[in-house]
Amino acid sequence: MATRADFRIEKDSLGEMKVPAKARYGPQTQRAVENFPISGQPLPPAFLHALGWIKVAAARVNAALGLLPADLAGAIERAAREVADGTWDAEFPIDVFQTGSGTSSNMNANEVIAHRAGELLGKKVHPNDHVNFGQSSNDVIPTALHVSALLTIERDLLPALAHLASALERKAREFDGIVKTGRTHLMDATPIRLGQEFGGYASQVRHGIERVRATLPDLRELAIGGTAVGTGLNTHREFGRRMAAELASLTGTELVEARDHFEAQGAQDGAAWASGALNSVASSLMKIAGDVRLMNSGPRCGLGEVTLPAVQPGSSIMPGKVNPVICESVIQVAAQVTGNHVAITLGAQGGQLDLNTMLPMIARNLLESIRLLSNVARVFADKAVAGLEANEETCLGYVEISPSMATALNPLIGYDRAAEIAKRSFQERLPVRELAREMTTLSAEEIDRALDPRRQTEPGLEQGGSSGG
Repeated sequence: MATRADFRIEKDSLGEMKVPAKARYGPQTQRAVENFPISGQPLPPAFLHALGWIKVAAARVNAALGLLPADLAGAIERAAREVADGTWDAEFPIDVFQTGSGTSSNMNANEVIAHRAGELLGKKVHPNDHVNFGQSSNDVIPTALHVSALLTIERDLLPALAHLASALERKAREFDGIVKTGRTHLMDATPIRLGQEFGGYASQVRHGIERVRATLPDLRELAIGGTAVGTGLNTHREFGRRMAAELASLTGTELVEARDHFEAQGAQDGAAWASGALNSVASSLMKIAGDVRLMNSGPRCGLGEVTLPAVQPGSSIMPGKVNPVICESVIQVAAQVTGNHVAITLGAQGGQLDLNTMLPMIARNLLESIRLLSNVARVFADKAVAGLEANEETCLGYVEISPSMATALNPLIGYDRAAEIAKRSFQERLPVRELAREMTTLSAEEIDRALDPRRQTEPGLEQGGSSGG
């Protein structure tokens, strides 16, 4: 049972509150802990650290503007840096599903920093009057959302996607000489080179990088300086501009004051756009991982065109079975990111009048999507793509028995005659090449030239003819 030694009594505007004795947070944080026992998940560390940087910048700017004494600002800055560095992550226990403005988490930061600054300074530091000076939760939380998303995209996601793209490009070069049967609608189609497929995968990832980069300018715009509703009440007119410049210096990335503070606080369109780009990346990774999984299927009774590295046993009952577990991890991440995007889209629609009130959920989902994609892109590159091997004989064998090889005969004998060859090839399991010699007057040289698998994969062939899916 709890004893008096386990807690202390603190007061806020609602009255007295029992707070854990060793906690560095105060009564408003404790109220939120008790009010929101929802998911058991606090806001992500990246978001909490961004809160720390905002409070560092605010202490500096307020000191420079002559609004806080130097010794007080210095203690707040030092304490806030510890938050930014992750020292006090355990002091942020409030659930994601809290007040929609994130006020509870802003006050959590204010209380922790005030407590720690008081220890450093040797006198009381007020969480509202000092740490939160010139700020409102309504401009602090959107700012933390943008800063944390921007930093994790730049530092984690974009390098991870570039790493994956490079791995796919290496495989595209390695597999360039391997001809395989193409497949449309999961049915045999005309030949393609395995390297061409992997070049397409690499291009998907490169395009994803470009799409994510395109969203960054909006994330660079910060709501800070707008205070409660965007009017800037109770803050210095230069506060927003100076805060953006200070945060840019602290974090090493470009940041600017919002062009319109009413948009920055009443909406979260920039976060929704960023999530949309992440969703497109997730779609690409799901397609790529799904394709590799299909090509790896077998090893005897599937496609068996490639072999993934064996990273763990695949079955508790079937000896020797190895499953495409890395691909399956990628696919599950993509599904989660898609779900997160749906929630973020709904959250962005939750900006009634002058404040979006789904900020913690948007922040949590956006940062989770960034983190999951960053991690799984590197795992996919290193544990699946890098060690992927092509089964060249299997690939070429499928090409030679594919009825779709008859497509290359269209310009020489017409679609209808080629279709007869294709049907018989399928029914009798005979190569198109063999049937063309039997069923046409084409010379062996003409047949071999038309049915050269590598030639069929080259662009700019002189032969024409119709094609379809």
